[in-house]
Amino acid sequence: MPLVLSEEQQMLQETTKGFAEERSPVSELRRLRDEDVEDGFHRGLWQQMAELGLTGVLVPEEHGGAGFGYVGAGLIAQEMGRTLAASPFIATSLMAATALNHLGTDEQKARHLPKIASGESVFAIASDEGKKHKPSHIEMKAERSGNGFKLSGEKTFVAEGYAADQLIVAARTSGADDNEEGITLFLVDAKAAGVAKERMKTIDDRGFARLKLDGVEVDGDAVLGDVDRGMEGLKVILDAGRAGLAAEMVGASEGAFAMTLDYLKQRKQFGTEIGRFQALQHRAAHLYTEIELAKAVMHQALDELDQGADKASASVSLAKAKIGQVARLATNEAVQMHGGIGMTDEYDVGFFMKRVRVANELFGDQDFHMEKLAEVMGY
Repeated sequence: MPLVLSEEQQMLQETTKGFAEERSPVSELRRLRDEDVEDGFHRGLWQQMAELGLTGVLVPEEHGGAGFGYVGAGLIAQEMGRTLAASPFIATSLMAATALNHLGTDEQKARHLPKIASGESVFAIASDEGKKHKPSHIEMKAERSGNGFKLSGEKTFVAEGYAADQLIVAARTSGADDNEEGITLFLVDAKAAGVAKERMKTIDDRGFARLKLDGVEVDGDAVLGDVDRGMEGLKVILDAGRAGLAAEMVGASEGAFAMTLDYLKQRKQFGTEIGRFQALQHRAAHLYTEIELAKAVMHQALDELDQGADKASASVSLAKAKIGQVARLATNEAVQMHGGIGMTDEYDVGFFMKRVRVANELFGDQDFHMEKLAEVMGY
């Protein structure tokens, strides 16, 4: 694993950092909430990201993208997390691009990847059906119908589901509801007859939805990968999203920490800045070391994804679990060291805590990934 970024990676990170700070500071998330934007992000921001080439970071050059790899994608997610910039980047540019790169036919790639790179299409991954993340539990049915399939069932907590133009849906074509075998992935037009969306309002003010598919008809060309073997591909897709969320939480931790340091240098008590108090210095120093460790874990997971997305599962679970723990600590400490005002809506620091809570749960919380990691290690 490289311990330093290449010159190109540094340039990508600096470009994204400048863009996020200028175009999407934390105040933009507040505006997004106050205006009650249904999509959960501003379409104009997404188009600006596309113009910079950020949306096509995993899209091969022959399809109009940059082909920059997972380390590059993680750096973008990290900088977007630093300002809590809301966008469909993880669902579309990481997860959907991964799905198409690994499972798509030449025709599917040619149809969809250029639209991801250009910012024309927003994708959502519709897999979870219960209150907690359990990817193998799929009740949605996909029954044979003519030369295609008919999909019926419900999905919940679908990131970017309300704004999506295209859906990647996990449905059961055979087997019992908890079997890993018998799951198939489908590309579904979000505006197809029988697709109903219900907006979900979450504490982080992002775009989530419940989806109901009632006899949605798709042809055989909509199958992504192999029939009945979709779990293999779904694991790779989910790992891409988990790594992206881990990188975003690193950025959120850094953003909350920077905001807290500024406050410690400005707030005075007993005639001196509270940042001079040794107890607070110790807490800040501890938090700094934890964030640096989180960054190392993040880079390991992203680097292993670049080496082989099907072999990085353990490192991704380690990253999601450890960085989720660090981000929770960082945002808790940020609010506490702001004192009572940290709990008020007047200060932006609370937005970091809310986003981290949701990102921790999405695609598996700390307990889910610690158990998964233990299984991989033979415990």
